[in-house]
Order: sequence, then structure tokens, then C-alpha cells
Amino acid sequence: MAQVLEFKLPDLGEGLTEAEIVRWLVEVGDVVAIDQPVVEVETAKAMVEVPCPYGGVVTARFGEEGTELPVGAPLLTVAVGAQEGLDLSGASPSSADTSASVTSASVTSASVTSASDTATESSGGSGNVLVGYGTGAPAARRRRIRPDRLDRTVVQPSASDAPVADALALAPAASGTAPATAATDTARAAGTGVGVVNGQGPVPVVSPLVRRLARQHDIDLRRLTGSGPDGLILRADVDCAIRQAEETEAAQTRTARAAAAPTGALPAAASPAASAAPAAERIPLRGVRGAVADKLSRSRTEIPDATCWVDADATELMAVRAAMNAATGPSAGPKVSVLALLARICTAALARFPELNSTVDTEAREIVRLPGVHLGFAAQTERGLVVPVVRDAHTRNAESIGAEIARLTELARTGKLSPAQLTGGTFTLNNYGVFGVDGSTPIINHPEAAMLGVGRIMPKPWVHQGELAVRQVVQLSLTFDHRVCDGGTAGGFLRYVADCVEQPAVLLRTL
Repeated sequence: MAQVLEFKLPDLGEGLTEAEIVRWLVEVGDVVAIDQPVVEVETAKAMVEVPCPYGGVVTARFGEEGTELPVGAPLLTVAVGAQEGLDLSGASPSSADTSASVTSASVTSASVTSASDTATESSGGSGNVLVGYGTGAPAARRRRIRPDRLDRTVVQPSASDAPVADALALAPAASGTAPATAATDTARAAGTGVGVVNGQGPVPVVSPLVRRLARQHDIDLRRLTGSGPDGLILRADVDCAIRQAEETEAAQTRTARAAAAPTGALPAAASPAASAAPAAERIPLRGVRGAVADKLSRSRTEIPDATCWVDADATELMAVRAAMNAATGPSAGPKVSVLALLARICTAALARFPELNSTVDTEAREIVRLPGVHLGFAAQTERGLVVPVVRDAHTRNAESIGAEIARLTELARTGKLSPAQLTGGTFTLNNYGVFGVDGSTPIINHPEAAMLGVGRIMPKPWVHQGELAVRQVVQLSLTFDHRVCDGGTAGGFLRYVADCVEQPAVLLRTL
């Protein structure tokens, strides 16, 4: 007899307690291989594909797209064969004749994998559920088992076929859903470039965020004409549809109020008091936005922070950067960004003032000074503000730090950062100058002890060598946990950073 195993939402990273279902990658009745991704979820830190540790037939799914599930909640159930095993390659381990009969009766599109793949998949499960930590075996091609055809099987299974027949029979009974349409299969075969809305047909949508936005506002994507390449539906198309729906609803409300007004009364449109105030929009605090809200609230609640700032003449730093990037020849490397230079200055400053590279253990009432610098940097993405972490920044030079920042920034923009790349920071660098502002009082990224903020670098009048001149000036601000140090230490750190910005040669002493 087949055994039905329940696969629960695993712990996808440190501190994560829930995840939102973005897209199902399998349907009820599909045959899945061990460690095959079955669902795409969005956590507070990243968007990941979750692999299933069992191989067999999907008999039930729990939760629709857009549903938020806690860690440990059931995701799906899989029918797995007993001792004989459910063969995912389309060949029964007991006999080739049995495989042929089952394949001809109920599985018409099965693909054959190698014998080594079959041995791996029929083992029952790997127990590995995080992306990138599978068994290493190539995933078998998914095949569609149509529940509406199972009761028309003309071949009577033998005793050796019992586990396979039992597993297949569980699929329609547990699903409660209709078989997938040909359009659904076509959309699934096309890859992630096509979404499926309510199982009624393919829709040209790439971004899961666009589909979720449409669901939240009850927008039927099948009625939209995409403005992207090949009719691809973009977020701008959904935003336009939302505005049109709101305008239509408001017009209908005004018309209904005017029709219901008593004779002789002013029309609703002509009376400001009679017109209904627009309803306030409610946006759930979940996902990245919710995680940011929780962390910032905790930071302001637990950390007694203070901020100091200083203006610095960055003319020499910009000149040094230009000279470095203009260098040619075998020794010339990739371009170095201003953020990379500032990050290297921060690591040198933290070596002089290690109090700011620490955290506070409130239960033990101890300050924990950390041995290495894992430098976080704030990055604004479509999903919200994220803070990727450059590991062991204290061992890197400006070129290495710049390359890692560029790599992590690209992953952040595409939503491919893993939870491990967003946790474990010890100090954060926040370049809010990219938004065209001069200063800010940043909130510490809990549980760190400090954050350096950098404003825009712009020409300003400045007294240079006793004369008024136009110089490239930047405002630097340091927010620090007053429990780990006093103002003298924070001021010394900020002054050292400013000195390195004004005279980059000061940094050579630490290189």
C-alpha cells in the first residue's frame, strides 16, 4: 500500500516564522522527484523555491497563492510507495512488464530517467528541504496524471502493482479539484514567463509581485493588454487598471447617491457634504515591509541611540577615485565606487574603535565585541529596503569590497538574495545620498551597535587653505548605541572617517 506523507513548510532562515505562497510549481496529481521544487514562497528576507524531500504523487495542496502560512504548517501531501516504492522514472522496480502496463493505462507522458536516478528517488526522501542542499540527483521530469482517466484503466494491476495503483488512486480523492486544462499544461510547460489565473488559462505575467497586486485589488489579468514585449503585463498595466477601477467605482457611487437623493435636493456631485470621502487604503504589514517595521520598532524600543554628524570635504577622495579608475595597464583593475571606498574606510575605523563593532546581550547584561566585521549596506529594491551583508569585510581591500557589493546589489534587485546573505551583519553603511538628500538620522539595524549614514556629495562653498573655494562636500552621520560607548568614542570614530575622506592618505597607514 502507498504511504501518504505530509510535507510541512520548513524553517527557511534565521528568525523567519512565516512565508507567503507566491506560485505553486506542481498540481495535484503530478509526480514529483525527491528535492524537486514544488512551491515558490516569499519570506521577509527573500523569495525562494522550496523543494520537497519526498518522491511520489501529489495528493493535496494546502493554501492558495497569496496565502501566508506559518513555519510548520502543512504545504502538501505526497503518496509514496511502501517497500516496492513508487518509481518516478516510469519503471516499476519489480518488473518491466508491470511498468509497461501501468504506463499504458494511466501515465501517457512519463519520461525515463537513469537507473541511478531511480535508486535515489525511490529511497523515500532526502530530508533536505532548503534550496541548494538537495541530494544532487538530477530531478525527473514532471508528468501529468489525469485523475479523470484513472477509473477507465483497463489493465488489472497485479499484486506487485498495488503500491502504484493505491498511490495513483489517492490523487483525485484528496484533491477535490478538477483536472488541469490544456491551457494550464501549456502555461506550466512554458516556464515562469507565463502565469495561470484561477486555473483558467495562461496569462503573460513574469513578476509574482504583479500577480499578487492584481489579486489584492481583484484585477482580472486576462482582461489586460500588456505593454511589455510580446504583450507582457507589467506593474504599470496593473496600476492603470486599479486606477480605472477606482474611478469607475467612484462614479457609480456618485450616480447612485444622486438617484437616491429626494426631489429638490442638490445633486450629490454639487454638494461637498453629500459626497462620500474616499476610503483609506489598508496595506498589510507583511513580507519585507513587515520585517522592516518589526526590526525598526524593536531597534527604537530596545536601543538608546544617539546621533552625531559632521561635514567633510570629499574633494580629495573623489580625485583619488578618479585616478584609480583612470589607471591603465596590467595593474589596472575594475572600477571602484565611492561606496566601496567608504566601506574600506569604515573597516579601518572599526579596527581603531572596536566598541562600535559589537552587540549587547541584554539577558547576560554584557557587551559582546565581535572579532570580525560583516558589513551591511542598505539597498532599495522593488520589494523594499534590504541590507545585504559583505562577509569578512575587514579582510578585503576596496576593490574586493566593491565587487562583492556589486554582486549582492544585483541579487537584491532580482529578488534572489538568500536569507543567509541578509543576516549576520555587525555594522551597517547607509548611503542615502543616492536619493538626493544631504543628511539623516539613521535607525540602527538591530542588534548592531552603530550605523554610518552618508549624504550626497555636491559642490558647496568651503574654506580651503584659508580661502573660500567651491569644494565637494558630504555630510556624515553616525547613530550609535549609547550602551556600548560614550560620545567621545563615537566622535572619535566619525572624526577618523571624516579625516580619511578629506585626506585619503591617512588611510594608507592602516593598509
